[in-house]
Amino acid sequence: MTTDAVVAIRDLSTRFGGRWVHRHLDLEIRRGDLVGLVGDSGSGKTTLLRQMIGLLTPTEGAIRLFGEPLFGGGLRRERALRQRFGVLFQHGALFSAFNVFDNIAFPLRELKLLDEATIRDLVMLKLDMVELLPRDARLMPAELSGGMVKRVALARALALEPELLLLDEPTAGLDPDRSESFEQLIRGLERELGLTVVILTHDLDTLAALATRVAILAEQRIIAYAPIEEAVRIDHPFVHNFFLSGRGRHAFANVL
Repeated sequence: MTTDAVVAIRDLSTRFGGRWVHRHLDLEIRRGDLVGLVGDSGSGKTTLLRQMIGLLTPTEGAIRLFGEPLFGGGLRRERALRQRFGVLFQHGALFSAFNVFDNIAFPLRELKLLDEATIRDLVMLKLDMVELLPRDARLMPAELSGGMVKRVALARALALEPELLLLDEPTAGLDPDRSESFEQLIRGLERELGLTVVILTHDLDTLAALATRVAILAEQRIIAYAPIEEAVRIDHPFVHNFFLSGRGRHAFANVL
């Protein structure tokens, strides 16, 4: 593992019952990378993402974040490690009984280290970072548009000032204008905060707009991890179908 590796996955295998999802998978993501994780439906992308954040344990192999093992070493060490990354889930995963303020405040309150005045200031800062207004803090999730749900979920993911941000289908369900606006927001935050970003997406335009490198999951492993301009030239059926389709050629016209 290189010294600037934020995520290092070694010889990872995953089995559910008699079915292997991953076999001997390796992946290393360095500090400052914007990585798009792509693969066919059922290839194990979501499973791999859940393993990277500790929600699932691989059958075999090891995952290290920031140079430390993700699993083991006690609850306190694991909790401290997980405070260094934030996750935006596909549908936001907001708590429906909490308003916007309390959703963003939740991870801050879980720390049990900050007073309410400090939490309020931090929540308002995060709202501003995702281009929402102070009055939006009072809204309930059911009152939010799809784009606002994504922004609130992103604000919550950034609440603990993580070094690593993982985005699961960040523009799914958004119309093209809102998708583009959200992509611009993520790029701006990445530059401002110096984040390492992992994006799981099927959206070719989002991938082209955000990712500088692509990890291609096929045949139960990462078959390629390269800059987009190199990945699109790999001779593999998934690459042909995904990148060289009509939509793919349009999205990646500048590198084809």
